Amino acid sequence: MLSMIAVVLIVLWLLGFITGYTINGFIHILLVIAIITILIRVIRGKKIV
Repeated sequence: MLSMIAVVLIVLWLLGFITGYTINGFIHILLVIAIITILIRVIRGKKIV
């Protein structure tokens, strides 16, 4: 579930980056949270997807 959310956040971030539309950096904060979530899952030894 968390990895799916992380993927969605990364896709939304890329769309925002390409179009130049970001909501006051909020999507970048969400991207950082998504990356931290993936790193925690990798460190614990669980599959990402």
